[in-house]
Amino acid sequence: MLRYVGGFVVIVVAIGGIIIHTPSALAETSSSNNFQFNETSVGTSGLLNSKSTNFGVTEATGDLGVGNSASSNFQIDAGSKTSHEPTLSFSVDQFNANFNSFSPSSSSVSTAKFSVSNYSSWGYAVQIYGAPPTNGTHTIAAMTGTPASPQTGIEQFGINLVANTIPSSVGANIDNGGFGFGTVAANYSTPNKYRYVNGETIASAPKSSGVSIYTISYLVNVAGRTPGGKYTSNQMLVVTGTY
Repeated sequence: MLRYVGGFVVIVVAIGGIIIHTPSALAETSSSNNFQFNETSVGTSGLLNSKSTNFGVTEATGDLGVGNSASSNFQIDAGSKTSHEPTLSFSVDQFNANFNSFSPSSSSVSTAKFSVSNYSSWGYAVQIYGAPPTNGTHTIAAMTGTPASPQTGIEQFGINLVANTIPSSVGANIDNGGFGFGTVAANYSTPNKYRYVNGETIASAPKSSGVSIYTISYLVNVAGRTPGGKYTSNQMLVVTGTY
């Protein structure tokens, strides 16, 4: 199970809508006895060769600019007017990572998913907390060293946040949509390499960011002497805004 602790609690409500597509329509050129517009449009537009007997102009009006622009000393979010208050939004979209029966001859994998967005701040950091899978007094060893490949027959518990092909096709690369600036921490960004350190940062964004969707891939290997039974692990994600 994944849980969230942070300075903000945000409830997101999805509202459905209907988009009506209308066919293109032709219209007559806008004109009067003394003035005429050629090649005009409604909304974002360019006016070419607007003229009358005593007047002529070529211009553009209402061009749209949206998104984030930044340097080391400033940043700006362009678009419709919004609140200047910083906002951090977080959700766990897939929170139960269930495994099949463990076997010393094969690796077990599962996934969880979470998403983060922040507005009008200098980014965020995501940390993960929790013990590896435990059964009574026995805990499967975490992969705390350099990110490593799966190895059957020894105890391993590790994660990464990318798409993998080993030990099987599991996980996904970060989905930043069109306006996300989220990144995966270096220790968790190599395909087919796994690691787990309690309290370590696994993802972050360097500046104000749209929605970024992360997929955590979990890996478990056991040894022939690993005690049988039910193993559980509670993971906690801590998301902190940076300013």
